[in-house]
Amino acid sequence: MSSLEHPAVAKVAAALAEAGQHAAAEGIRVLPAEVRTAAQAAEALGVPVGAIANSLIFRLGSDKKALLALTSGAHRADPGTLARLAGGETGGEIGKADAGFVRAHTGQPIGGVAPVGHPEPLPTLVDTALRDHDVVWAAAGHPKAVFPTTFAGLVALTGGTPGALSGAEEDGQP
Repeated sequence: MSSLEHPAVAKVAAALAEAGQHAAAEGIRVLPAEVRTAAQAAEALGVPVGAIANSLIFRLGSDKKALLALTSGAHRADPGTLARLAGGETGGEIGKADAGFVRAHTGQPIGGVAPVGHPEPLPTLVDTALRDHDVVWAAAGHPKAVFPTTFAGLVALTGGTPGALSGAEEDGQP
């Protein structure tokens, strides 16, 4: 089975099309090798690492809800900033998610987590650093699959909250 036929990739393509993001759905690319890091994806696509939207899943609060942070591959997300931007949903706690937690909340493997196509919509934060790039690449449900979009496209697609996720600058709005 090719990566485009993979059930998670097909679900992402359907979610993109349903959201009216047909160019993104039609632009899904299968790369020759898995790209589980932003640096690997950027190299495979020939784009700056900052144009890669990392999909990071965190555990929120004492009830361990999931938070999706779409961060620029050019820097790391700051957990304190994520907790602050997630607001009351954190209960003051934010933590890393293991592979089982990620798969349970997204239906996708680490390294292939897309912004959409999950069993339930996830609260999402979108890194304002991504708006520095005309085209942003995000995972499409499989470690070999990616799709092109924009910062505004990610915000619209996810209903996400924009913010400076590295904590290095003031939070902005799209």
